[in-house]
Amino acid sequence: MKYLLLFLLLPIAGSSQTFSSDEISHFKKQAQKVTITIDNWGIPHIHGHTDADAVFGLMYTQCEQNFARVERNYLEVFGRLAEVDGEQQLFGDLQMQMIYDTVAAKTDYARSPQWLKKLLQAFADGVNYYLALHPETKPAVFQRFQPWFPLMYTDGSISATQMGGINMRDTRNLYDSSGDKSLGDVPVYNDFSQLRLTGSNGFAVAPSKTASKNSILYINPHVTFYFRTEAHMISDEGLNVYGAATWGNFFIYQGFNEHCGWMHTSSYADVADLYKEKIVRKNNALFYEYNGQLKPVQSKSITVQYKKGNNIEAKHFTAYFTHHGPVLGSRDNNWLSLKERNRSLEALEQSWLRTKANSFSAFKKIMELRSNNSNNTVYADDQKNIAYWHGNFVPVRDPKLDWQLPVDGTTSATEWKGVHKLDEIVHVINPSSGWIQNCNSTPFTSSGTSSPKKQNYPAYMAPDGQNARAINAARLLSETNNITLDKIINIGYSHYLTAFDILLPSLLTAYDNLPNQDTTKQGLNEAISLLKHWDRNSSASSVATTLAIEWATNLSSFVPAPATDADATNAIAIFNWLAREVPADKKLELLKKTLVDLENRFGNWHVAWGDINRFQRNENSTNNNFDDAKWSLPVGLASATWGSLPSFNSRKFSNTNKRYGVSGNSFIAAIEFGNKLKARTIMTGGESFVPGSEHFTDQAEGFIQGMFKEINFYQPDILKNAVRTYHPGE
Repeated sequence: MKYLLLFLLLPIAGSSQTFSSDEISHFKKQAQKVTITIDNWGIPHIHGHTDADAVFGLMYTQCEQNFARVERNYLEVFGRLAEVDGEQQLFGDLQMQMIYDTVAAKTDYARSPQWLKKLLQAFADGVNYYLALHPETKPAVFQRFQPWFPLMYTDGSISATQMGGINMRDTRNLYDSSGDKSLGDVPVYNDFSQLRLTGSNGFAVAPSKTASKNSILYINPHVTFYFRTEAHMISDEGLNVYGAATWGNFFIYQGFNEHCGWMHTSSYADVADLYKEKIVRKNNALFYEYNGQLKPVQSKSITVQYKKGNNIEAKHFTAYFTHHGPVLGSRDNNWLSLKERNRSLEALEQSWLRTKANSFSAFKKIMELRSNNSNNTVYADDQKNIAYWHGNFVPVRDPKLDWQLPVDGTTSATEWKGVHKLDEIVHVINPSSGWIQNCNSTPFTSSGTSSPKKQNYPAYMAPDGQNARAINAARLLSETNNITLDKIINIGYSHYLTAFDILLPSLLTAYDNLPNQDTTKQGLNEAISLLKHWDRNSSASSVATTLAIEWATNLSSFVPAPATDADATNAIAIFNWLAREVPADKKLELLKKTLVDLENRFGNWHVAWGDINRFQRNENSTNNNFDDAKWSLPVGLASATWGSLPSFNSRKFSNTNKRYGVSGNSFIAAIEFGNKLKARTIMTGGESFVPGSEHFTDQAEGFIQGMFKEINFYQPDILKNAVRTYHPGE
């Protein structure tokens, strides 16, 4: 598909943001209604007279902490990252501009209920007040935030999580026939451990399994480090919610109030579909076939600007649409359109309303909005309930079709037929087993013998595979009784690497089958001995951990590209395939390669995991500028890929010999719901983004070791541990 290249030759830096005296006066008046108390951990406790005041304070605080990340999340959903990052984001931005419609977001703002409009205006005012008072902060693109912006980013999850299986190569196939390599090639990952850098663990334990006879919830999202911030929002209108807010969102995304808590894990329930369109060109116009008739392909001009050197350039695309949705790409000569619901007014309402739910019935009523399209939900409350819903927005489809693959777009037989009722989707409420877990895994093992039955649901509701984390979590939760906050944290920090129960035996057998006089056997003897006697728990002092993970990372290069999300999420099937299909000599060869690589990097291969696996926080937490010569901490945690419940995804960079963590555990919380809330949390590094601040790395050791901090939830505790109290702007 041809596109026009346009050189704008504009300076990259935009003009300074300006606000009228009337606006500044309005901001100041609202700021006086907001009190921000910073506690001994640097956590902001934001109190407002109204919910809108609390939103104003949260957004102001987020900007104080990390305006760059607030803006960046909106650049992503607006499809404008290339204006900052350059042409490598060009086709990702094109995808986003086709999926996320600013006109639709503005329309939703116009029809929003009055209570939500107040929150949306407070969102914009909080950010703009910060910009007005901090001219030294130079926005990359957005000089002013508008109240409709949050309607582009409605559920707090990572944006555009539901792409139906489309990829960047599909998009380039259709919209870039030039093959212009200056635009950067599509990244291809050969390392299975890096394919899924996101995920999450959520546990809920019923009173029958706890020492206090209260419900317990464990919140453990696995995302890019520093993806969210810890905060507490309070208002005189009944808001009192604590947890993690995604940068740029005005609500607590994963968290709890005094009565209930919720944890979201990324869902692979099928909520978006690709349609193979049959395109016909007639009289120099494009049509697509549908029910035996030709319908005109709709088109729209989209301009994607991108940074090049010191200038901004732009490419113009003619984007195509059918009634299914945007045509995002082509594969095997088929145009692929995407039907999805990545943003909606109802999703934003749901994201806010759940923060004020005070009972199971109230929470479930909010879930009935069925507009959260990217998350599973693990729930617990002070009425001794626990629950789990696998997805939320799930369209009704023909169950005889394979919805994991693109479906026929020429027939109405593949149309969605409404949305499933909440009680129709996969769920479990107060299971007799007394526990619930989800680790981005199949819901059919979520509660042991009390788990939902696969045969009772259409396949598209739960295509998720099984993974090593879920097996580990289910085992520990079923075996442990009289669970306390200490015990749930210990479970959540289990270092057992279940994957090696599958992967190692085939390696050890391959070694044992070699003749004793074989030089390979003699050269690997010591390494194999370490692996044979390893307890399969990762630890900072373990050389066996280093050997196992470095070897398995090399082994993962044999994993074939997954055809569907179900294939990609079925880690256990992948491990079994590697154990079964990779030849024995290749496994031994990769172990030899691992030893040589370690020797080249460190002088010998006897390297403890904590010496190679490090935590380092950079001045700019949005990049990966790691340095072996700089301060870092040893980390005994491992990637969740291998079954570790606390996830620490690390990798080697081109300029390093050591591995550095980039994603995994972020904000984590353990909560007990009784007559009085008890909760502990920990974050990656610390709350501050200012190097040299006492809160830049004050939580790093606790994050690594699983030593959580007691939170300040009740007013006496907040005041007792207050370090600073101020109104926004002071």
